[in-house]
Amino acid sequence: MSEPTYHIPALLPQTIECLDIKPDGIYVDATFGGGGHSRAILERLGPNGRLLGFDQDEDAIANAPADPRFTFVRSNFRFMRNFLRYYGIDRVDGILADLGVSFHHFDEAQRGFSFRADAPLDMRMNQKASKTAAQLLEDFDVQDIISLFRTYADLKDPAKAAKAIIAARDKAPIQTTFELAEAVRPGLNPKGEKKEMAQVFQALRIAVNSEMDALTTLLSTAPYLLHEGGRAVILTYHSVEDRLVKNFFRSGNAEGKIEKDFFGKVICEWKPITRSPITADAEEIERNPRSRSAKLRAAELLNDR
Repeated sequence: MSEPTYHIPALLPQTIECLDIKPDGIYVDATFGGGGHSRAILERLGPNGRLLGFDQDEDAIANAPADPRFTFVRSNFRFMRNFLRYYGIDRVDGILADLGVSFHHFDEAQRGFSFRADAPLDMRMNQKASKTAAQLLEDFDVQDIISLFRTYADLKDPAKAAKAIIAARDKAPIQTTFELAEAVRPGLNPKGEKKEMAQVFQALRIAVNSEMDALTTLLSTAPYLLHEGGRAVILTYHSVEDRLVKNFFRSGNAEGKIEKDFFGKVICEWKPITRSPITADAEEIERNPRSRSAKLRAAELLNDR
Protein backbone atom coordinates (compact mmCIF):
# COMPACT_ATOMS: atom_id res chain seq x y z
CA MET A 1 0.00 0.00 0.00
CA SER A 2 1.47 3.36 -1.02
CA GLU A 3 2.10 6.17 1.45
CA PRO A 4 -0.60 8.89 1.49
CA THR A 5 0.25 12.07 -0.39
CA TYR A 6 1.18 14.90 1.98
CA HIS A 7 -0.07 17.57 -0.43
CA ILE A 8 -0.53 18.31 -4.15
CA PRO A 9 0.16 22.00 -4.83
CA ALA A 10 -2.51 23.80 -6.82
CA LEU A 11 -1.51 25.92 -9.84
CA LEU A 12 2.14 24.91 -9.48
CA PRO A 13 3.43 25.89 -12.98
CA GLN A 14 1.60 29.22 -12.84
CA THR A 15 2.92 29.93 -9.34
CA ILE A 16 6.53 29.31 -10.36
CA GLU A 17 6.11 31.41 -13.50
CA CYS A 18 4.75 34.33 -11.46
CA LEU A 19 7.74 34.18 -9.11
CA ASP A 20 10.07 34.85 -12.08
CA ILE A 21 12.92 33.04 -10.33
CA LYS A 22 16.47 34.36 -10.67
CA PRO A 23 19.09 31.58 -10.45
CA ASP A 24 21.11 33.44 -7.80
CA GLY A 25 18.11 34.92 -5.96
CA ILE A 26 16.83 34.43 -2.43
CA TYR A 27 13.27 33.15 -2.03
CA VAL A 28 10.85 32.27 0.75
CA ASP A 29 8.25 29.52 0.72
CA ALA A 30 6.06 30.81 3.54
CA THR A 31 3.94 27.64 3.68
CA PHE A 32 6.35 24.75 3.13
CA GLY A 33 3.98 21.85 3.90
CA GLY A 34 4.82 18.89 1.68
CA GLY A 35 7.59 20.83 -0.04
CA GLY A 36 6.15 20.70 -3.56
CA HIS A 37 6.60 24.42 -4.23
CA SER A 38 10.03 24.43 -2.60
CA ARG A 39 11.32 21.58 -4.77
CA ALA A 40 10.10 23.37 -7.89
CA ILE A 41 11.89 26.56 -6.80
CA LEU A 42 15.12 24.67 -6.04
CA GLU A 43 15.06 23.16 -9.54
CA ARG A 44 15.31 26.67 -10.95
CA LEU A 45 17.88 28.07 -8.54
CA GLY A 46 21.58 28.01 -9.34
CA PRO A 47 24.34 26.98 -6.92
CA ASN A 48 24.35 30.43 -5.31
CA GLY A 49 20.58 30.67 -4.92
CA ARG A 50 18.89 30.31 -1.55
CA LEU A 51 15.48 29.23 -0.31
CA LEU A 52 13.91 29.37 3.16
CA GLY A 53 10.83 27.28 3.91
CA PHE A 54 8.54 28.26 6.81
CA ASP A 55 6.08 25.91 8.50
CA GLN A 56 4.79 25.91 12.07
CA ASP A 57 3.76 22.23 11.90
CA GLU A 58 6.47 19.87 13.14
CA ASP A 59 5.16 17.14 10.78
CA ALA A 60 6.46 19.18 7.83
CA ILE A 61 10.10 18.84 8.93
CA ALA A 62 10.19 15.31 7.50
CA ASN A 63 9.62 16.76 4.00
CA ALA A 64 12.61 19.12 4.08
CA PRO A 65 14.99 18.46 1.15
CA ALA A 66 18.63 17.66 1.90
CA ASP A 67 19.91 20.60 -0.11
CA PRO A 68 22.55 23.09 1.12
CA ARG A 69 20.61 25.91 -0.53
CA PHE A 70 17.53 25.18 1.60
CA THR A 71 16.82 26.25 5.19
CA PHE A 72 13.77 24.95 7.06
CA VAL A 73 12.31 27.37 9.61
CA ARG A 74 9.78 25.92 12.02
CA SER A 75 7.67 29.01 12.59
CA ASN A 76 4.56 30.79 11.43
CA PHE A 77 5.35 33.04 8.47
CA ARG A 78 4.06 36.05 10.41
CA PHE A 79 7.50 36.07 12.11
CA MET A 80 9.37 36.04 8.79
CA ARG A 81 10.97 39.43 9.29
CA ASN A 82 12.66 38.37 12.52
CA PHE A 83 13.92 35.08 11.09
CA LEU A 84 15.32 36.68 7.94
CA ARG A 85 17.24 39.05 10.16
CA TYR A 86 18.46 36.08 12.24
CA TYR A 87 19.81 34.39 9.10
CA GLY A 88 21.53 37.57 7.98
CA ILE A 89 19.17 38.28 5.10
CA ASP A 90 18.17 41.87 4.47
CA ARG A 91 15.94 41.45 1.40
CA VAL A 92 14.61 38.59 -0.73
CA ASP A 93 13.59 38.31 -4.38
CA GLY A 94 10.31 36.51 -3.92
CA ILE A 95 7.80 35.32 -1.36
CA LEU A 96 5.32 32.51 -1.99
CA ALA A 97 2.39 31.64 0.30
CA ASP A 98 -0.09 28.84 -0.40
CA LEU A 99 -2.81 29.35 2.20
CA GLY A 100 -4.58 26.05 1.59
CA VAL A 101 -4.62 23.23 4.11
CA SER A 102 -2.47 20.24 3.20
CA PHE A 103 -4.03 16.88 2.39
CA HIS A 104 -2.02 15.68 5.38
CA HIS A 105 -4.03 17.75 7.83
CA PHE A 106 -7.32 16.38 6.55
CA ASP A 107 -6.07 12.81 6.27
CA GLU A 108 -4.52 12.69 9.75
CA ALA A 109 -7.78 12.22 11.64
CA GLN A 110 -6.34 12.91 15.08
CA ARG A 111 -5.54 16.49 14.06
CA GLY A 112 -9.27 17.29 14.12
CA PHE A 113 -9.52 19.26 10.86
CA SER A 114 -12.27 17.17 9.28
CA PHE A 115 -15.74 15.93 10.17
CA ARG A 116 -15.13 12.73 8.18
CA ALA A 117 -13.61 10.95 11.20
CA ASP A 118 -14.15 11.22 14.94
CA ALA A 119 -11.19 12.82 16.71
CA PRO A 120 -10.37 15.42 19.34
CA LEU A 121 -11.48 18.87 18.14
CA ASP A 122 -7.97 20.29 17.84
CA MET A 123 -7.26 22.06 14.49
CA ARG A 124 -3.97 23.62 15.60
CA MET A 125 -1.41 23.93 12.82
CA ASN A 126 1.19 24.53 15.51
CA GLN A 127 0.63 21.69 17.96
CA LYS A 128 2.33 23.70 20.69
CA ALA A 129 -0.18 26.55 20.40
CA SER A 130 -2.23 27.14 23.51
CA LYS A 131 -5.87 26.86 22.38
CA THR A 132 -7.56 24.05 20.51
CA ALA A 133 -10.80 24.44 18.55
CA ALA A 134 -12.67 22.81 21.45
CA GLN A 135 -11.29 25.38 23.89
CA LEU A 136 -12.14 28.23 21.55
CA LEU A 137 -15.74 27.05 21.25
CA GLU A 138 -15.93 26.78 25.03
CA ASP A 139 -14.80 30.41 25.40
CA PHE A 140 -16.97 31.96 22.66
CA ASP A 141 -20.46 33.28 23.37
CA VAL A 142 -23.22 33.15 20.79
CA GLN A 143 -22.35 36.56 19.29
CA ASP A 144 -18.70 35.51 18.88
CA ILE A 145 -19.76 32.39 16.99
CA ILE A 146 -22.24 34.30 14.82
CA SER A 147 -19.51 36.79 13.92
CA LEU A 148 -17.09 33.94 13.16
CA PHE A 149 -19.53 32.19 10.84
CA ARG A 150 -20.66 35.42 9.18
CA THR A 151 -17.07 36.37 8.38
CA TYR A 152 -15.46 33.06 7.45
CA ALA A 153 -18.18 30.46 6.78
CA ASP A 154 -20.50 32.06 4.19
CA LEU A 155 -23.45 30.32 5.86
CA LYS A 156 -27.00 31.17 4.78
CA ASP A 157 -28.05 31.54 8.44
CA PRO A 158 -25.00 31.95 10.72
CA ALA A 159 -27.15 32.80 13.75
CA LYS A 160 -29.11 29.55 13.49
CA ALA A 161 -25.88 27.53 13.30
CA ALA A 162 -24.36 29.40 16.25
CA LYS A 163 -27.45 28.94 18.40
CA ALA A 164 -27.47 25.21 17.62
CA ILE A 165 -23.90 24.94 18.91
CA ILE A 166 -24.70 26.91 22.06
CA ALA A 167 -27.76 24.73 22.76
CA ALA A 168 -25.65 21.57 22.46
CA ARG A 169 -22.81 23.07 24.52
CA ASP A 170 -25.22 23.91 27.33
CA LYS A 171 -25.93 20.19 27.66
CA ALA A 172 -22.35 18.92 27.38
CA PRO A 173 -18.91 20.21 26.27
CA ILE A 174 -18.14 19.87 22.54
CA GLN A 175 -14.80 18.07 22.49
CA THR A 176 -14.67 16.01 19.28
CA THR A 177 -15.24 16.52 15.57
CA PHE A 178 -18.32 14.30 15.57
CA GLU A 179 -19.74 16.18 18.57
CA LEU A 180 -19.34 19.47 16.72
CA ALA A 181 -20.92 18.04 13.57
CA GLU A 182 -23.86 16.71 15.57
CA ALA A 183 -24.22 19.99 17.48
CA VAL A 184 -24.32 22.27 14.45
CA ARG A 185 -26.35 20.00 12.15
CA PRO A 186 -29.78 21.35 13.25
CA GLY A 187 -28.60 24.83 12.28
CA LEU A 188 -27.56 23.94 8.73
CA ASN A 189 -29.48 23.81 5.48
CA PRO A 190 -30.28 20.10 4.90
CA LYS A 191 -29.96 20.53 1.13
CA GLY A 192 -26.40 21.80 1.43
CA GLU A 193 -25.42 20.21 4.72
CA LYS A 194 -22.06 18.77 3.61
CA LYS A 195 -20.90 22.07 2.11
CA GLU A 196 -22.04 24.12 5.10
CA MET A 197 -20.45 21.64 7.52
CA ALA A 198 -17.15 22.09 5.71
CA GLN A 199 -17.57 25.88 5.96
CA VAL A 200 -18.16 25.63 9.72
CA PHE A 201 -14.98 23.61 10.19
CA GLN A 202 -13.07 26.00 7.92
CA ALA A 203 -14.18 29.05 9.89
CA LEU A 204 -13.17 27.50 13.18
CA ARG A 205 -9.77 26.49 11.77
CA ILE A 206 -9.14 30.04 10.56
CA ALA A 207 -9.90 31.38 14.04
CA VAL A 208 -7.86 28.77 15.92
CA ASN A 209 -4.77 29.52 13.84
CA SER A 210 -5.29 33.31 13.55
CA GLU A 211 -4.87 32.87 9.82
CA MET A 212 -6.18 36.28 8.78
CA ASP A 213 -3.93 38.08 11.25
CA ALA A 214 -0.93 36.14 9.92
CA LEU A 215 -1.82 36.99 6.30
CA THR A 216 -2.28 40.68 7.12
CA THR A 217 1.11 40.72 8.85
CA LEU A 218 2.78 39.06 5.86
CA LEU A 219 1.27 41.48 3.35
CA SER A 220 1.99 44.59 5.41
CA THR A 221 5.63 43.63 6.06
CA ALA A 222 6.40 42.36 2.53
CA PRO A 223 7.54 45.83 1.32
CA TYR A 224 10.22 45.69 4.04
CA LEU A 225 11.31 42.18 3.05
CA LEU A 226 11.43 42.26 -0.75
CA HIS A 227 13.93 43.91 -3.04
CA GLU A 228 12.49 46.52 -5.36
CA GLY A 229 11.16 44.46 -8.26
CA GLY A 230 10.70 41.41 -6.04
CA ARG A 231 7.48 39.45 -6.25
CA ALA A 232 4.83 38.22 -3.83
CA VAL A 233 2.74 35.26 -5.00
CA ILE A 234 -0.27 34.26 -2.89
CA LEU A 235 -2.73 31.38 -3.33
CA THR A 236 -6.01 31.75 -1.44
CA TYR A 237 -8.97 29.43 -0.95
CA HIS A 238 -11.49 31.70 0.73
CA SER A 239 -13.18 34.90 -0.44
CA VAL A 240 -12.05 36.88 2.63
CA GLU A 241 -8.41 35.91 2.05
CA ASP A 242 -8.62 36.72 -1.65
CA ARG A 243 -10.21 40.11 -0.99
CA LEU A 244 -7.45 40.99 1.46
CA VAL A 245 -4.70 40.06 -1.00
CA LYS A 246 -6.46 41.92 -3.81
CA ASN A 247 -6.75 45.05 -1.67
CA PHE A 248 -3.08 45.02 -0.66
CA PHE A 249 -1.87 44.52 -4.21
CA ARG A 250 -4.23 47.24 -5.44
CA SER A 251 -3.66 49.90 -2.80
CA GLY A 252 -1.05 48.76 -0.27
CA ASN A 253 -3.57 48.45 2.56
CA ALA A 254 -6.18 46.01 3.85
CA GLU A 255 -9.13 48.29 3.10
CA GLY A 256 -8.28 48.69 -0.59
CA LYS A 257 -8.41 52.47 -0.18
CA ILE A 258 -6.34 54.30 -2.78
CA GLU A 259 -4.10 56.83 -0.99
CA LYS A 260 -2.38 59.80 -2.59
CA ASP A 261 0.58 61.91 -1.54
CA PHE A 262 0.68 65.72 -1.20
CA PHE A 263 1.06 66.10 -4.98
CA GLY A 264 -1.89 63.83 -5.78
CA LYS A 265 0.26 60.87 -6.84
CA VAL A 266 -1.14 57.44 -5.95
CA ILE A 267 0.83 55.80 -3.14
CA CYS A 268 1.03 52.06 -3.84
CA GLU A 269 4.02 49.75 -3.57
CA TRP A 270 2.58 47.04 -5.80
CA LYS A 271 2.08 46.36 -9.50
CA PRO A 272 -0.28 43.37 -9.97
CA ILE A 273 1.11 40.79 -12.42
CA THR A 274 -2.34 39.73 -13.62
CA ARG A 275 -5.56 41.74 -13.83
CA SER A 276 -7.68 38.86 -12.47
CA PRO A 277 -6.79 35.92 -10.22
CA ILE A 278 -5.48 32.79 -11.93
CA THR A 279 -7.67 29.72 -11.38
CA ALA A 280 -7.36 26.03 -12.16
CA ASP A 281 -8.60 24.68 -15.48
CA ALA A 282 -10.89 21.67 -15.86
CA GLU A 283 -8.00 19.27 -16.35
CA GLU A 284 -6.31 20.26 -13.10
CA ILE A 285 -9.59 20.21 -11.16
CA GLU A 286 -10.22 16.66 -12.37
CA ARG A 287 -6.72 15.67 -11.28
CA ASN A 288 -6.84 17.61 -8.01
CA PRO A 289 -10.42 18.53 -6.97
CA ARG A 290 -9.17 20.69 -4.09
CA SER A 291 -7.68 23.11 -6.63
CA ARG A 292 -11.24 24.15 -7.59
CA SER A 293 -11.33 26.97 -5.04
CA ALA A 294 -7.72 28.14 -5.48
CA LYS A 295 -7.08 31.72 -6.62
CA LEU A 296 -3.59 32.89 -7.46
CA ARG A 297 -2.62 36.56 -7.28
CA ALA A 298 0.87 37.94 -7.82
CA ALA A 299 2.38 41.41 -7.67
CA GLU A 300 5.75 43.10 -8.14
CA LEU A 301 7.06 45.50 -5.52
CA LEU A 302 7.57 48.90 -7.14
CA ASN A 303 9.49 50.50 -4.29
CA ASP A 304 10.80 48.95 -1.11
CA ARG A 305 10.77 50.61 2.30
